[in-house]
Amino acid sequence: MSFGSRLLEARKKRGLSQGELADYLGTKGPAIGRYERDEMKPSIEVAAKMADYLEVSLDYLVGKTDIEVDPKTAKRILEVSKFNEEDREHVYSVIDAFIAKRKIQSIT
Repeated sequence: MSFGSRLLEARKKRGLSQGELADYLGTKGPAIGRYERDEMKPSIEVAAKMADYLEVSLDYLVGKTDIEVDPKTAKRILEVSKFNEEDREHVYSVIDAFIAKRKIQSIT
């Protein structure tokens, strides 16, 4: 999926018009249309600002990952990454238990 199609998808998912996104970025609606049609690429600064406003990662917008991590999850992941190794392992054990439980539930 291209940058433009991801941008379009994220914008529509948030219920924003091209004009609303353009206003936030300090540009005009037609520029957003050109980005969405992959006729133009934004600067890294503009792309990062788009990602923040649309609540997606820059990696998602540029196609480096297909996983769209919501801001609450990303914030939690960053907090856990600051824990010492032992505490991180405890958190991972709890998460792994939930994942295993969910997998078992989906089979039955």
